[in-house]
Order: sequence, then C-alpha cells, then structure tokens
Amino acid sequence: MACDGIIQEASVRRLISRFISANDGATAIEYALIAAGIALVIVTAVNSIGDKLNTSYTAVNNALQ
Repeated sequence: MACDGIIQEASVRRLISRFISANDGATAIEYALIAAGIALVIVTAVNSIGDKLNTSYTAVNNALQ
C-alpha cells in the first residue's frame, strides 16, 4: 500500500509540474484581452467620428436650407 501512495504523489507532482509549465492557455487569454482592447478602441473611435460627422452634416444641411 505504501507504493500506491508514492506513485500517486509522483503522479500529482508531474501533473502540477505540467500545469505550471504550460503557457498556451495564458498566452491565448493575453491575445484575447489585447484583441478586446483594440476592438473597444475601434468602436469608440468610430462612434466618436460618427457623431462628429452627423453634427457636420446637420450644420451643412441647415445652412443649405
């Protein structure tokens, strides 16, 4: 029975070691956060430009009437 405990302990140590050394998930999350930040900046910029264009077109329309 003592061997089973040693084998399980070694197995758990290997599992923890693999988990700590695996960076794929963390890298994917980092790229997803960067992409989300870029998308947020683009949406904000387009929204702001759209509001300014709407104001400009309204001013031109009012001036032409």
